Amino acid sequence: MGKYANTLGEIILLTAFLFPGQGSQKVSMGYDLYKHTDIGKKYFDLANDIMACDIKNIVFNGPDDKLKETKFTQPAIYIVSVIIGKILIDRGLVPAMVAGHSLGEYSACTISGSFSFENGLSLVKLRAENMQIAGKTNPGTMAAIIGMSFEDIQNICTTTSRENCLVVPANHNSPNQIVISGHKSAVEEAMKQARDSGARLVKELNVSGAFHSSLMHGAKDALSEALDKTEINYANIPVYSNVSATATSESDEIRLNLKNQIDSPVLWSSIIMNMKNDNASKMIEVGPGKVLQGLTRKIDQNLQSMGMENLEQINEFDYV
Repeated sequence: MGKYANTLGEIILLTAFLFPGQGSQKVSMGYDLYKHTDIGKKYFDLANDIMACDIKNIVFNGPDDKLKETKFTQPAIYIVSVIIGKILIDRGLVPAMVAGHSLGEYSACTISGSFSFENGLSLVKLRAENMQIAGKTNPGTMAAIIGMSFEDIQNICTTTSRENCLVVPANHNSPNQIVISGHKSAVEEAMKQARDSGARLVKELNVSGAFHSSLMHGAKDALSEALDKTEINYANIPVYSNVSATATSESDEIRLNLKNQIDSPVLWSSIIMNMKNDNASKMIEVGPGKVLQGLTRKIDQNLQSMGMENLEQINEFDYV
């Protein structure tokens, strides 16, 4: 998408919505939205029917270990994020562009008008269930590496990987933070090499599988079949894809991007810079947690970054 300018030729500064992914969940998130907003009650009640379980109770009351299960985590974050996004738009805060980190891309697509809340949650439910299954069928893990360049990490992954034992860069979160993913032994060897090469921090993540790697092929097949049967509309708001880091509104592109993102790296740092180049100056994290706000500051300190994760923040925002 191109630059926006007014009739005087002055550049107009734009707002982007950013939607969080797995790991941002917390017990009780969205309870205020359910109790005090019509759309919060409507969507949580719909979610119970679509999920065929009491997802409301899991989100509001936990326990934390249950909410952390991938099959519940992903739908829970999607539900809360979409409710907040819808409320913000209803109150007049309409973004010029949207993006979501991994799972968050489904929230972004729903807010863009690409598909309904119901269809989006059905896809997220299937995605989460099959990613959890893939994690058991093809066991693996992920690790965050801070303080090394992408090129150095890519070299480590290339030299570490063997046949049937791979490790790949999975999340390009910021210029100095890369998450790797793959078979446990390969990830552990890559972690050791990263430490030996002077990485500032190397930490294995508490995840149920090697997300955004070829170990997720089984989940990709199931999700691709469902996406082919799902009505996807032309997006009213451009969506920046995890796979390409570029914006699209075309339904066929959105469908293909969602198929490919499950076993492809998340190009988050490039997404934020492309949004900035397309004149976004205010980045609003829409949903639980502050992960994306932190990453935005690490990618470019000149970008304005804030979050909307509860009704108090929504009510206090200046919509003028």
